[in-house]
Amino acid sequence: MEQADINPKVYGSQGAGGSTSIPRAWDQLRQAGAGAKAMLIAAAAEQWGADPSQITAQDSLLTHAASGKSATYGSLAVAAARMPVPDPRSLKLKTRAEYRLIGKRYHGVDDPKVVSGQPLFGIDVQRPGMVYASYTKCPAAGGKVRSFNVEEIKAQRGVLDAFALDGTGMFVEVMPGIAIIAKDTWSAFQAKDKLKVDWDLSEASTDSSSKFSAEAKKLATSFPKKPDDNVGDVDKSFASNAKTVEAYYEYPFAAHVPLEPMNTTAHWHDGVMEMWVPTQQPDRGLPLVAKAAGIPQEKIVMHQTRVGGGFGRRLVNDYTCEAAAIAKRVNAPVKLQWTREDDFSHDFYRPAGYHQFKGAIDGDGRLDAWQEHFITFTADGKKEASGANLTDNLRYSIKAPNLRRGKTMLPLRIPTGAWRAPGDNAQVFAAQSFMHELSLASGRDHVAFILDAVNRDVPELTPKDPSVNFSPRRASDVIRMCAEKAGWGKELPKGSGLGLAWCYSHAGHVAQAVELSVDARKQIKIDRIVVVLDVGPIIDMAGSEAQAQGASTDALSTAMGLKITIENGRIREQNYNAYPILRLPFAPMTIDAYFIQSDNPPTGMGEPAFPALAPALGNAIFAATGERVRRLPLRDLGYSLAI
Repeated sequence: MEQADINPKVYGSQGAGGSTSIPRAWDQLRQAGAGAKAMLIAAAAEQWGADPSQITAQDSLLTHAASGKSATYGSLAVAAARMPVPDPRSLKLKTRAEYRLIGKRYHGVDDPKVVSGQPLFGIDVQRPGMVYASYTKCPAAGGKVRSFNVEEIKAQRGVLDAFALDGTGMFVEVMPGIAIIAKDTWSAFQAKDKLKVDWDLSEASTDSSSKFSAEAKKLATSFPKKPDDNVGDVDKSFASNAKTVEAYYEYPFAAHVPLEPMNTTAHWHDGVMEMWVPTQQPDRGLPLVAKAAGIPQEKIVMHQTRVGGGFGRRLVNDYTCEAAAIAKRVNAPVKLQWTREDDFSHDFYRPAGYHQFKGAIDGDGRLDAWQEHFITFTADGKKEASGANLTDNLRYSIKAPNLRRGKTMLPLRIPTGAWRAPGDNAQVFAAQSFMHELSLASGRDHVAFILDAVNRDVPELTPKDPSVNFSPRRASDVIRMCAEKAGWGKELPKGSGLGLAWCYSHAGHVAQAVELSVDARKQIKIDRIVVVLDVGPIIDMAGSEAQAQGASTDALSTAMGLKITIENGRIREQNYNAYPILRLPFAPMTIDAYFIQSDNPPTGMGEPAFPALAPALGNAIFAATGERVRRLPLRDLGYSLAI
């Protein structure tokens, strides 16, 4: 398998993100396969003088039973390439009953290279005569360079040059900073440590996560005058129903910090900017690189490398733009390599969020009213900051006869962005945890309560996105199967609990259950995680199971320990020691993944299995201890994982 260079005019969209690769490629690749098959058959028919309808193609072999002739696909590939390309509308695609390869287990084509440490990633790129660069930006987002100790830096061992860049002033492009060019990465990093920069902080962020949290609590009970959603009569429901429940939930900022820090290799030569880039969205990067380097877009040659972790961080191409701007000043291939601290300090963070809920239960123990005040962030004072909007998935999956939602936006300077299962990743924790509180108030079984809520015949909000395919039946099916597979209702020892939650995320319907025990020291032992998904037909069962297990583990890691703290516009956490991503000894031993393979169009697997884990975990803790988890991460509440 060889990755093509980036060329949208030839290949169309070349990017990955939002669990969209599978839904975008599903029909495209089936049509490509059917078209290639038709061309192979046409080539064989021409050579053998046979009727194409009498030639079969299977297991990489073309066969004409009447004459006994056969040929491999490879032997006819050149001839097939000369055949007319069939109109996609003329192709008959296989039905589910005819699938022979889809849904089986496969190994990644690069797996042997990955596990043996072959140079596949952006950080591995080597070019003849290459030099190395570091880039230092203001620790407070938005700061600019006044001056720095340029002569001292240039005198450092291995340093070839050092200079300031004004940049474009855009977080997604090039912010002002200091570039150091050196013979090797070590020399660049050693010199970086000796930088003394006079920063202009007049336009820099003074954001404070602790102040945001305090302000949100003050604002929470004052519902906005102009709601975003307003169905039925919420006030009448609250006044007429005896049982109402109120709760306040919050979760922190989070960073992506993938294992491979941001990097790009760029070479400005012969009027062309040649680049080797580990990015999720090269298409988006092309016009930004052109702007940052001051060159026409057609003068960019972009080679795509493997990505050492993205999770949404590499949807943004700031590091690519920085490398291009630096390369214009360097007469050699230059690899820009961020440090781990750079990665922590200059991310596009998952926004924190604050939710004030109020719900009403009617006389039959059913959800009658839902009110949600969402306190979030704005970067421009007009619309939500990137990743800070109320997820549409919850607008369609949380249903009540009387429903009202509104938002208050706090000004934010720190850049934010998409983070695995954007919006859903934390908002589902708040919403599905509150659903558990409501089910307890109703006196009904939690699974019965949420099934009833999912299937309520109430006015539905019109989806803004035509790809929304939320289905109460599909939601009910995953909830029921998850409850069954987890052993819902079974007796558990004292100190043990079973929690369940569900979500609709990235066109996938998912339910998750967590069985655990909690000891007197608040150490949690995860006994089992169950995840049930309806994401349409599974393409690769091994990969899908791995994604379900990986997303569940990632969600557990995030819920337990991950938090970014901002004070005076600066990120306090600077490395993994202060940002305790789950280590192998604490990873859950048993994660059982099940799939309901519906006939709906398939969606991706990168995101759907993430959001429901945290509320299932919190609901299980409540079942085991009686303590309600309304704030993340759990380490702030004294919880830890047992080995």
